[in-house]
Amino acid sequence: MDGQQGRDRLRELLDAVLDEDNRTLADMAGDAYASPYHFSRRLRRDAGEPPVAMRRRVELERAAWRLRRGTSVTDAAFAAGYESVEGFSRAFARAYGEPPSAVGEGAGGSRDHWLPAPNGIHFHPPTSLWIDAGEAGGTTSGPAGDPVTEQLVRHDLDDTRTLLEVAKGLAADDLRREVLPGARVLAWDGEEPSLAAVLENHVHATEVWLAAIEGLDTPARGDGDPRALLERHDAVAPRWLAFVRDVDRRGAWGDRLVDALCEPPESFVLGEVVAHVLTYAAHRRQLARLVLRALGVPVDDGDPITWNRDRTRSTR
Repeated sequence: MDGQQGRDRLRELLDAVLDEDNRTLADMAGDAYASPYHFSRRLRRDAGEPPVAMRRRVELERAAWRLRRGTSVTDAAFAAGYESVEGFSRAFARAYGEPPSAVGEGAGGSRDHWLPAPNGIHFHPPTSLWIDAGEAGGTTSGPAGDPVTEQLVRHDLDDTRTLLEVAKGLAADDLRREVLPGARVLAWDGEEPSLAAVLENHVHATEVWLAAIEGLDTPARGDGDPRALLERHDAVAPRWLAFVRDVDRRGAWGDRLVDALCEPPESFVLGEVVAHVLTYAAHRRQLARLVLRALGVPVDDGDPITWNRDRTRSTR
């Protein structure tokens, strides 16, 4: 998730709006090396919302999310930058139609803390923004219930599990033998010369993207042990499939996620995230087969046609 080049408007908005040190328009403009007048004018033009109003709304959304996770009204108020609980309570009640004390812990869905926005920019836990394409005036792509996307994702998950089962039967020396010295799939993942390295990065990539989407901390890497990878894969696979199905059902392929955990913050379109994962997943699965064959382990071609035919026959 580190390969984006340059900066875009969404990243600049994120930097200015969510930086904890930027409590005023002057602070935001200073970080952007602009005068308050030009900074405010640019954001009004590009995002349809004054920067201070945007920050106030996003902070209220973050406060609502925190309240649903059990944070006290007092802590939520000061975390949102309010000087008094009373001022926060009035602003919250105007925005949500109920006082913050009425927000129950655990209540609400994943987007129920969002307030109406002219630009589709919303708080996404724990420190990110989400840009809803519908609200932002963009377009979505891909029909709901797209069978090709479903098949690609399910094949990837099933095929990954098959490869991990095969890897379980190998000796530790074979798992870590450098069959592909110097091989790199993505620069930020480092070298992947062994089967253990390829499979570790393959499973970890889905874990990282799902963590960004769900608002979780970056998951730790493992050592490529196939048994541990199987457990991790079985934990992440149903969540990843559910995410893709939800995006497809809503036709939300054009929605954006702005991840503040990246350095610098980066914005991602959901459709391109899924395409990215599927592209490099397929590449790594074939690399794993290449290594297995070099180790003398017989393995199939991983063809989705064969997979689908076998799956169809087994359900008859």
